[in-house]
Amino acid sequence: MATPVVTKTAWKLQEIVAHASNVSSLVLGKGSGRLLATGGDDCRVNLWSINKPNCIMSLTGHTSPVESVRLNTPEELIVAGSQSGSIRVWDLEAAKILRTLVGHKANICSLDFHPYGEFVASGSQDTNIKLWDIRRKGCVFRYRGHSQAVRCLRFSPDGKWLASAADDHTVKLWDLTAGKMMSEFPGHTGPVNVVEFHPNEYLLASGSSDRTIRFWDLEKFQVVSCIEGEPGPVRSVLFNPDGCCLYSGCQDSLRVYGWEPERCFDVVLVNWGKVADLAICNDQLIGVAFSQSNVSSYVVDLTRVTRTGAVAQDPVQDSRPLAQQPPPPSAPLRRIYERPSTTCSKPQRVKQNSESERRSPSSEDDRDERESRAEIQNAEDYNEIFQPKNSISRTPPRRSEPFPAPPEDDMATAKEAAKPSPAMDTQLPVPNLEVLPWPQVVTSTPAPKAEPAIIPATRNEPIGLKASDFLPAVKIPQQTELVDEDAMSQIRKGHDTMCVVLTSRHKNLDSVRAVWTTGDIKSSLTGALFAQTSVDSAVAINDLSVVVDLLNIVNQKASLWKLDLCTTVLPQIEKLLQSKYESYVQTGCTSLKLILQRFLPLITDILAAPPSVGVDISREERLHKCRLCYKQLKSISGLVRSKSGLSGRHGSAFRELHLLMASLD
Repeated sequence: MATPVVTKTAWKLQEIVAHASNVSSLVLGKGSGRLLATGGDDCRVNLWSINKPNCIMSLTGHTSPVESVRLNTPEELIVAGSQSGSIRVWDLEAAKILRTLVGHKANICSLDFHPYGEFVASGSQDTNIKLWDIRRKGCVFRYRGHSQAVRCLRFSPDGKWLASAADDHTVKLWDLTAGKMMSEFPGHTGPVNVVEFHPNEYLLASGSSDRTIRFWDLEKFQVVSCIEGEPGPVRSVLFNPDGCCLYSGCQDSLRVYGWEPERCFDVVLVNWGKVADLAICNDQLIGVAFSQSNVSSYVVDLTRVTRTGAVAQDPVQDSRPLAQQPPPPSAPLRRIYERPSTTCSKPQRVKQNSESERRSPSSEDDRDERESRAEIQNAEDYNEIFQPKNSISRTPPRRSEPFPAPPEDDMATAKEAAKPSPAMDTQLPVPNLEVLPWPQVVTSTPAPKAEPAIIPATRNEPIGLKASDFLPAVKIPQQTELVDEDAMSQIRKGHDTMCVVLTSRHKNLDSVRAVWTTGDIKSSLTGALFAQTSVDSAVAINDLSVVVDLLNIVNQKASLWKLDLCTTVLPQIEKLLQSKYESYVQTGCTSLKLILQRFLPLITDILAAPPSVGVDISREERLHKCRLCYKQLKSISGLVRSKSGLSGRHGSAFRELHLLMASLD
């Protein structure tokens, strides 16, 4: 009988370079959990299919960075708000701009679609909340009451209420029909980042930068419970579809909470950093996070997560997916939302309206349509996701398959993943699940332990160094005890060499510091590059470690960079990009990105300019430097192109650099 393979509870799915510049916002489609929309500083909105590397569609038209994006429930419309306060709505099936909504005086911080009507709510840094009618392209109502930026908006499941969270530490509930505030929920001591309605009951959850989650009763308008002790600011929460628990995306972990009484059912370690949005599909929770221009997606297998107060099934006893036991049937504690009934005669989408109603006769709409484009970049994925909805299907839609879980890396990793977070309050118990050990593999020859191609920057021990490496080999198994003198002599063998290396590096840094105090950055860097060394052969004439230390300082202040500095640094960057040390590669990528952003347009313009009349020595010197930089950048572009196919953080950095260097090809 085959030994069952232990799979991971949480794993990283993929990492993509989502924009040419920094990502400023993103959202997951809650209907499918498979559609991702990202907004960037490049003023674009890009659409992605989870676990696929290529962009499906790129939406243009905004003239300032996109600060907020939101998909409607059927994932047919998308709305995006920009830093300038403008809002644009696109029809994804028709692949065109639908509406441009203008009225806010500051950047858009939050957006949400009404669950049934053709309305969009927007919250801005101007403290106002506006309700827009997409069909008529107008503001229906403005809600005033917050004193600081409105960070999150959510419509209630029945579409009658709107909840808002703001930096003024308050949560407010608005009655859409009456057009006024129903209740205000004070209690948070920091900015409130997120609110979420319970899918069935009159219950609201709010998460704040004060590291608490509060649950509010929407019948009695009072707090139900408060969960404290979150490891960081609460930015993303999501109720389970059946309402049995609340998921909180914390720093590098997922926490599962109940609220009556407040308790923690489970903690799952996920290395996703600051997760930005959550969605659930096929008993899997999808989490997405972004850093600079990269977006990473993660998966948590919810069948392996405890979601109620019942004891979780032990995976050692049964290798099959853990079936979540439904809670015992009982009457709900609170009133349940009454959702309006929908009929076929009522148009539920803007797309079903007539063309005359869909388009405004004003010339402003025509101008918006010319300025805004939906560029389909992957026709195959676009047709698969959006086009089938246009035709009537006589068979039920095919349900997306869950993402396959990879096997555990090793026993230690599995045990570590099962441990509760040290930041967890002792009053919130976490089940400790054991993991089935890997089967023993018998081999005739021991497998050699290869040194990693890239040495991680966060590694806390030297490569290949263990205590046993410094001790004499023991040939007889019984003789396990060693004399202290022998052990110390083995340890001291490399001590003198290491001291010489560190002393040399300290001397080089002192030399660089002495030149730096004169204020000549270029001379300082030149001194670092050509510092002579008389110690171990491992330290070459060009001391890259000192170069890295200095570049890490210069990279923090872009104004220090000059064109002549680029001519000195670029050859060293080429060496850093080929280094086996992760920290060296990261520093090289950061420096190259700064050079490309600040100087590549200048270099190309000067080289393309016609020759001047007469003698201009300064211009000739500048032209010579530009030619030298261009030649060095061309040399580096081949290296960047060859490494852009790598996976993980390095591949993402090289792909971003490859995009920035596209003009060199």
